[in-house]
Amino acid sequence: MTTQHPAPVEPVDPDVDLHVPAQRPQRSWDPAVPAAIAAGGVLGAEARYGLSVLMPHEPGQWPWATWLINISGCFLIGILMVMITEQTSPHRLVRPFLGVGILGGFTTFSTAMVDVQQLALTGHGGAALGYMLATVTAAVAASFAGATLTRASAVLWLRRRARRGERT
Repeated sequence: MTTQHPAPVEPVDPDVDLHVPAQRPQRSWDPAVPAAIAAGGVLGAEARYGLSVLMPHEPGQWPWATWLINISGCFLIGILMVMITEQTSPHRLVRPFLGVGILGGFTTFSTAMVDVQQLALTGHGGAALGYMLATVTAAVAASFAGATLTRASAVLWLRRRARRGERT
């Protein structure tokens, strides 16, 4: 008796909808994508650095700069994803540049975990746990808020535009 093994499954790009015939043939590697990510990453990392210089903290203190950077970045990611997936049809490099590059370079969850470690090492274990939980909770809430507010704003904008169209 022989056992048949299923054919290996090829990885699928999540940006490709295989139900859309025009998207079935996947693109080959495009050097513009990593270039857009790199350019955006530089801008995002510089913005993050600037905020961390404006709001420094000592080990054992609540790292407000890192927290605000991550929460505002998640809020902006919520806005961006609704705008580019539901409201507009942007250029193919917008998401790599803004989402992965700028906002990926701006947000810094690895630094948040270093801040958790620093809080714990300085004897502030409760604050470390609180900071970690507050970061995760606020980041998810900020992403949700950004997406929800963007959708609501789009509905209001369309209603206002429709009313203006009725008056003319």
